[in-house]
Amino acid sequence: MLKDYISKVKAKESDILLIITLITIAIIGFALGRISAIRENHYKIDISSVDLPDLQNLPQSASVFVGSKVGTIYHLSTCPGAKSIKEENKIYFNTKQEVEKAGYRPALNCPGL
Repeated sequence: MLKDYISKVKAKESDILLIITLITIAIIGFALGRISAIRENHYKIDISSVDLPDLQNLPQSASVFVGSKVGTIYHLSTCPGAKSIKEENKIYFNTKQEVEKAGYRPALNCPGL
């Protein structure tokens, strides 16, 4: 009787190996999914508590907008386009109304305008 059972198991050896392989892959996949879900929650950043500066209430000495004497486009003073204007050609403005009243339009490649 034991010999019959052993012979049946040997005949199904490849099927048993396939089943064990599939179960192992399923367990590994489940474990990796759980690990990634834990990592995803671990690195969340909350920016709702960050205080952004109010551009309308900056001190008069802090010029926010920069235009060029030879152009009609204005940039934020932190924009790469403002840094490319020669210092002798720069005109500084404190408010958006001020710069638009002078005839300038916002730069399309300056984030935040």
